[in-house]
Amino acid sequence: MQVFSRFGRQLLRPTYGRRFAGVLEGGAVVKVGALAVAALGAAGYMAMSGPKVDIEAIKQEMRDRLDDEDYDDGSYGPLLVRLAWHSSGTYCKNTKTGGSNAAGMRYAPESNWGANAGLDVARDWCEPIKEKFPGISYADLWILAGNTAIEEMGGPELPFKVGRKDCSNDATKLPDGRLPDGDKFADHVREIFYRQGFNDQEIVALIAGGHALGRCHPDRSGFSGPWSRAPTTFSGEFFRELFENKWSHKKWDGPPQYEDPTGDLMMLETDMVMVTDPEFRKWSEIYYKDYDKFANDFASAWTKLTQNGFC
Repeated sequence: MQVFSRFGRQLLRPTYGRRFAGVLEGGAVVKVGALAVAALGAAGYMAMSGPKVDIEAIKQEMRDRLDDEDYDDGSYGPLLVRLAWHSSGTYCKNTKTGGSNAAGMRYAPESNWGANAGLDVARDWCEPIKEKFPGISYADLWILAGNTAIEEMGGPELPFKVGRKDCSNDATKLPDGRLPDGDKFADHVREIFYRQGFNDQEIVALIAGGHALGRCHPDRSGFSGPWSRAPTTFSGEFFRELFENKWSHKKWDGPPQYEDPTGDLMMLETDMVMVTDPEFRKWSEIYYKDYDKFANDFASAWTKLTQNGFC
């Protein structure tokens, strides 16, 4: 597996549609939506409640530390995206519990959930930044880390709002099982994401955006391998691989997953339903053909995900 440095990602971005200041390299405009536009200015980084912190200084600190050739595929970016996602994906719209507020993953049992295995590395990565900028809460810090990672890996610019609170252990205990299992099917995917208030279109955008990045590790999720050959570049490669590659069940001692003919790439059961389920497939085909719409819809869905339980 080739390791991609920040320089390497710069070379890849024109191919995949790198968004920069609202324009794709090559001249195509990306519409990021009113929510993102309203928050891109400096005022968008300061909430009406909560401490004022120098968000740009924190983001620069994150950018400076993001790449590390000794870690995984050369970047902590995908891991930080997972941290932001898993700290937000516990939200339940019916009980109004969970979500990006509280930073409950600092405590057991949430820190020990199987779905959160390996995220101690991401939380530890954030610690020096928290020490340098103590005014930001852990809850805000984790979301900002995920946002910054996505942007630095070629994704759309994302709005951010300060004000999430860090709660005590007693106030953050949630039942396990609120995060998705990769070996399940369409009903499970809908159960997990409908609980958070997402529809099928948003589900496809989120899963494809998250799985455009990074890889699975046997010592964490049990699964193994990356979804694409550019695991540190946000792109539409997830859809290209899903539709254009050939997938078969991997023969191994691990949990059920798929592999391509080379054995280098993998897909999960929850990925394959993006083409086998008719409604999911409808949106997958739209995004496969239209990167700009995918990037725009992902930005909206990601912002909703990371504001659930906070706004």
